[in-house]
Amino acid sequence: MNYIIILYIIFGILPSLTWLSYYLRKDVHPESNAMILKVFLWGALITLPVFFVQIGLADLLYKANLNKMATAIIYWFLVISFSEELFKYLVVRIKVINSPHLDEPLDVMLYMVIAALGFTAVENILYLFIPMGQLSFNDLVSRTLMVSFIRFIGATFLHTLASATIGYYLALSFCGVKKRIIYIIAGFVMATALHGLYNFSIMVLEGPAKIAIPIAILMALAFLVFSEFEKLKKIKGVCKI
Repeated sequence: MNYIIILYIIFGILPSLTWLSYYLRKDVHPESNAMILKVFLWGALITLPVFFVQIGLADLLYKANLNKMATAIIYWFLVISFSEELFKYLVVRIKVINSPHLDEPLDVMLYMVIAALGFTAVENILYLFIPMGQLSFNDLVSRTLMVSFIRFIGATFLHTLASATIGYYLALSFCGVKKRIIYIIAGFVMATALHGLYNFSIMVLEGPAKIAIPIAILMALAFLVFSEFEKLKKIKGVCKI
């Protein structure tokens, strides 16, 4: 049983570490390893409060006795997506903003991604632990590899892109003080809407849309986020925080 736990932890964290390595290479002025680890761990730690918040909100939602479609929309877009994006944002807002390690606009986006990767590392591990059935060693390894890979190209990537989107608008808000609130709201609306639509499509829709919409969301977000990384590289300083 011990080797199963070790296997799940390794392959749960591996997608996050792989994406972390990729995103860190985009920073021409590398962040300190201590700060990266700190934000990653805080991203992981918030998984627990998010879990309890989602349980509480879901309970209130189901007691409201709305119709099935309204319940599904509110659940996937607000209870799940918004709560996750909010808590990842709070990690950066509390632990990074006003930190001397934040010395360029790109850092805001990067730290949002790091917090997201810490969060999804724990989420990936939990997905691997469910279900804990009686599988042969070969079946166990095959299932673990498959789940880890699917979450690498799907949920883990989505979390980084959604958080990076908020990070981009948060960085812009520092440079446009008069529009600060508008920028932050815009980032949350876009990230929550696309994150929610991704989850809603996979869990609720049927037919080709179940696959086509999530793929389209990942492709569109990836294009936007990587373009935004390049835009922030051209902005010097962190403006007014």
